[in-house]
Amino acid sequence: MPLKLYKRGKVWWIGGTHLKKPIRRSTGSVEKEVAEAILAKTIAEVTSDHVYGPKATRTFGQAAASYLEADGNKRYLGVKEDAPPDLLFKHFGDKPLKDIKQNDLDEAARKLYPTAQPETRNRQCYTPFIAVWNHAVRNGWADVRQWSRPRAPKGTNVVRLTKRRAGAFPVDYERAAKFVAAMSPAPAMLMTFLFYSGMRPIEAFALECDEVDVPARWITLRHTKTGEPRGVPVHEFIAPLLGVLVARGGRVFLTPRGEPYKDVVPAEGEKGGGGLKSAINGARRRSGIKDIAPYTGRHSVSTGLVVAGVHSHMKDQILGHAPDDMSRHYTNVPQSNLIEAINKLPVPTLWAGLPWLEDPLVWQSRLAEGTGRRTDLERKRGT
Repeated sequence: MPLKLYKRGKVWWIGGTHLKKPIRRSTGSVEKEVAEAILAKTIAEVTSDHVYGPKATRTFGQAAASYLEADGNKRYLGVKEDAPPDLLFKHFGDKPLKDIKQNDLDEAARKLYPTAQPETRNRQCYTPFIAVWNHAVRNGWADVRQWSRPRAPKGTNVVRLTKRRAGAFPVDYERAAKFVAAMSPAPAMLMTFLFYSGMRPIEAFALECDEVDVPARWITLRHTKTGEPRGVPVHEFIAPLLGVLVARGGRVFLTPRGEPYKDVVPAEGEKGGGGLKSAINGARRRSGIKDIAPYTGRHSVSTGLVVAGVHSHMKDQILGHAPDDMSRHYTNVPQSNLIEAINKLPVPTLWAGLPWLEDPLVWQSRLAEGTGRRTDLERKRGT
């Protein structure tokens, strides 16, 4: 049966077969004229794929749209109607994947983020681009390719003239312990997890209990920033905490009100803290420590593993860094070795003695002293 339009509810769908390829998909439109245009485009795409093959015809825009339909991370792609016109989705647009080379990606990064540091370009341009590319590879629309990423200056003699922002660099674990001790228990549990897992805040916010295997000391993330599932070893210090939280079911980490954290966090090094913003600001005020943010944990884990002598390949695998050379691409360290490596992160006495560790669920809803505002008193004063 040839392709044709039909309605399901108010929305037009495409159904049928073209060149022996069965198709059934929504146009996403209630307007017949728009649906007819999408039908014509679909027929043209299937015909082109049949004649030339998908690797010769697929565009970055098509790959990005498919990536998002597969529950990919839309941040930095710029796919919303009100998104800035200078983000990846609109920059590459209808350019065929086969025509995109390394210099095109490098040029895009320079154009989209002309004043950004290398790590910012890597996070906001290279990582989302590579996630879309890997999705295209899995669908047979592009070939496997090792993309080079920008590298930050290395060495202790490298000095930046700009002021470093909280969350863009590591801190020692004694300092981190003092900061976490000044937090309310619920956000303190989440920050503790970040400092002993190296996970991205957005990954920790969305972490589900069925992704955590406490006895095996292993976390399996289904959805990650790079678009690839990955495993994370569990440090022995946080294993008992995770055991209690996982037994509760649902999201692993909840706010003091028992609600899931927002899945929006600022970019690495930016102000704020997403769902942790109020808790971070309160802890800064109470502790006097101003240089810690959600991403600080990830930087501290990376640095702590290096100081402990963990091989860079193992460190990258723990942190979920995309391989940037063929050696790393073909290196997969066994789980037991990664667990041994993560356990090398230090545990200060202050951190190990925090009272909420004994019974996390009882302390879950409690707040740190001085948290919140007495608005009832303000109303009495007529303010």
